[in-house]
Amino acid sequence: MKRLGLLLLLWPLLLLWPQLLWADDSTVMSWLDNRFRVDPTVQQVSFMVKRDQKSNAVVLVRPDGQKYYAWRHPDNVSWYEAPGMDIISIENPMAGPWQAVGKVSPKNQIVVLSDLKLEVDKLPARLYQSETIKFSARLTQNGKPLQLRDFLDRINLTVVFYEYIENLDGLPKEALPMPIPMGTFADDGLGFDEVAGDGVFTVALPVELQPGKYTVKVSSGNGIFLRTVEQEVLVYPPPISASFIQGRGQSEAHQVVVAGEEGALKAGSLAAHIEQVSFEGETTISQQAALPDEEMLTVWLPNGKLAGRYTWSGWLYATDRFSNRELIFQLPDSHFAIQAELQLDRNLAAFREQQEAKERQAELERLAAERQAARTKAMKIIALANVLVIVLVVVGVVLWRKRKVKKTIESAELSVPES
Repeated sequence: MKRLGLLLLLWPLLLLWPQLLWADDSTVMSWLDNRFRVDPTVQQVSFMVKRDQKSNAVVLVRPDGQKYYAWRHPDNVSWYEAPGMDIISIENPMAGPWQAVGKVSPKNQIVVLSDLKLEVDKLPARLYQSETIKFSARLTQNGKPLQLRDFLDRINLTVVFYEYIENLDGLPKEALPMPIPMGTFADDGLGFDEVAGDGVFTVALPVELQPGKYTVKVSSGNGIFLRTVEQEVLVYPPPISASFIQGRGQSEAHQVVVAGEEGALKAGSLAAHIEQVSFEGETTISQQAALPDEEMLTVWLPNGKLAGRYTWSGWLYATDRFSNRELIFQLPDSHFAIQAELQLDRNLAAFREQQEAKERQAELERLAAERQAARTKAMKIIALANVLVIVLVVVGVVLWRKRKVKKTIESAELSVPES
């Protein structure tokens, strides 16, 4: 009787045992007949059924006896089939006892995830062509982050852009806008994703689109569960540009000149990271940041000197003046070449140097001749002037003497008495 009384006291707890095992809002089922109950308030549910590796997908039986198969099920059901596992998501499931029929692994249990929600970051009102933006999405269950690795590892969230068109319902199928896949989210702790397995999926979204208005859809691309989130965005022309100026010859550095559109970026917010890769695979990194009042930036790249094909790429950083948003732009691979110096080029250069040397020598000789001619002319002028002075002196003396003789004769004549 005591055992029977104890059993009667523990019976309610035994009924609740599967729920008590999982306090994170997941329900784990391990009954022998693989049955599980869906509450009438549940609007969405996902079943994770682990089975033998070589077995076929399970058959899911509704409370009314209708059967769902991996290859045949209604539109409100999504089915992901993998070796040893089925993940089945149902929108607005029928309340009551469900059953998974198949070779369910006895070492694993059927996990029921209810009220899964996909929360997606709100994209900025102003996107720029060619920018790269960190874009995140989160899966929650009953408002809490979902961290069930078996489920998260198989989710394939994609971002797709569509050209915005009003009144899509009235358009024929061939007139509907074509999807533009832009990226796939990841929860692996790589790239822009911060922590692996935290239920936060991140994508480095490259906005490689023509300016205009678009509809953005985030959805599960492999049928894990039925969720789609839509947004509308505007894409503007890029507010920043980068120009490459190759150095002359082999001694002058190359330049990457970065300039922002007037009034679009905050002064002093420009920064650049440029990578130059030689034909031998050697990478050189050059970085530069603008001063507080600068709206342009010049990054100097070392000249490789050796002849061959070079590649440069990088990242540009700036701050949007309108929204104070930090902007990232990826510069794709660009190429330039340094030509080999041929023997003909060297001969031509030597010939030009000889010609220039001859021209310089001729110019020096011409200047020397002009100076000599000027000196000779000056000497002639001086000599002529001296001769002229001498002549004038001699003439003056002769004239003076003649005048003196004349005066003497006239004086002598006046002094002779008349007879």
